[in-house]
Parts: sequence; C-alpha cells; structure tokens
Amino acid sequence: MSTLTKYRIEVTIDKLTNSIVNTISGDSFETIVNPVNKADLRMISAKTNWKFDWKKEFRLKDRVTYKLSIMDNHEVVQGLMSLSDCRNHYYTHLIESAPFNTGSPKLYEGVPGNLFAFACKLSQEQGYQGFVAFASKTRLISHYEKSLGATHIGNHKMIIFPENAAILINKYYK
Repeated sequence: MSTLTKYRIEVTIDKLTNSIVNTISGDSFETIVNPVNKADLRMISAKTNWKFDWKKEFRLKDRVTYKLSIMDNHEVVQGLMSLSDCRNHYYTHLIESAPFNTGSPKLYEGVPGNLFAFACKLSQEQGYQGFVAFASKTRLISHYEKSLGATHIGNHKMIIFPENAAILINKYYK
C-alpha cells in the first residue's frame, strides 16, 4: 500500500466538459493522458509557475505521475496528477492544472475534471469499479461533493464511488 502524502487536493473543478474547452474560442479539444517522462519535467517547475514539486513526485516509487495533453499537441502539458494503485482503489496524491489553466483568465476549462475521470477509468480498468480516494482541503469538500459526486468520509478524506465514477468516465470517455 502506498504512503499517503501530506498534500490535500485544492484544485477547483471549473467545468465538467467532454474534453477540454478553449475559453477564448469555445472550441473543444480531444485529450490524452500519459505517464510523465523525464523530458516533460524540464518544463514543469516553480520557474514556470507550477505550484508543486513534480520532479520530487515523479521520483516517488509508490505512485505514477500522469500528464494531460491535447491529442494533437502532446508537448504542451495541460495538467498533472499523481496516483497510487492501492490494490482496491486508486489514491490521488496531487492534481494541478498548468499555470495558464488556473485563475482568470485561463486558457482551457475542464482539465481537473478530465484528470479525475482518467483516475476513475484507470480504477475501473484495474477491476476496482472506479473507486478513487483523495484528501481535500476543508474549504473544497462541498465543492468536490457537488462537482465530482465525491463522498466525504471523515476528516479530509473523500471517495468517488462507482456510480459517480461512471458519470465522470462517460462524460470524458464516450
């Protein structure tokens, strides 16, 4: 079983879309999620305004760091997430939208929802029925209940149960 991190998820689910949506044009773009590689990490740092130390996260053996990118533009990372396989569910340690996808104005909406949907899909593919757990910042617990259908199970812990995982998966992976 993985070691739980001290982090609490604090990304805002801006919009549940069927991909990611450009906030200027309104165009939708098909996305792909892949494991991060060392080359990706050169562009992901505090110098480029990422909040978390993704190089450190990448080196941890009990988890995999994933990147979300647009299908036709794999080089630009739209968001990141680290997950651990806990043998009956996936645990989301960290999730972050790219700096240009946070605040106002942001370039794309739908990045965090897309990453959570990927975690649910991975859980389902592993035979875990879509179960995904994470720790939330206190102020965002009700936000995740409403936006993701996550259930608060005590303290900061939250779970996306199979019924709501299926909704997220169907939204992003038709």
